[in-house]
Amino acid sequence: MHRRAAGAAAGTVLVLAAGCTGGAVEVPVPEPDEETAALCEALAERLPETLYDQERVATDPDSPLVAAWGDPVIAMRCGVERPEAYRPDAELTVVDGVAWLPEPEDEPTMYTSMAREAYVEVSVPASYGAPAQGLVAISEAIAAEIPELPPGEY
Repeated sequence: MHRRAAGAAAGTVLVLAAGCTGGAVEVPVPEPDEETAALCEALAERLPETLYDQERVATDPDSPLVAAWGDPVIAMRCGVERPEAYRPDAELTVVDGVAWLPEPEDEPTMYTSMAREAYVEVSVPASYGAPAQGLVAISEAIAAEIPELPPGEY
């Protein structure tokens, strides 16, 4: 199925500065099936060059399934597993037609898009404040490239 990523680590994305890669940041790459990977590659073509006035930075490894911006790093991973925290009655944040699951509930820094054929995870350090600005740009790209799932299939 499109919505699965084999071997993806559940929980928080670990983003590390990688000194030996010329300033690239390490962002763990999900391992989705081929159909999901193709959706993620199309999404990568639409991602903005800036988020929160922060320039896009290189990732290690270089993959269309991940992207990063700024310092502290804002990281995006496409093709991740459905979050374990998701429940049918979960309170989602909708930004430009894309539903996001915020985690943790009390002070979220991780947002995962829901109700789409590929799950997209975005980590936004608390220092950036409200996530709406960053999620708007990514939501526009998701809405354009990743089809919605029928109700009840996520």
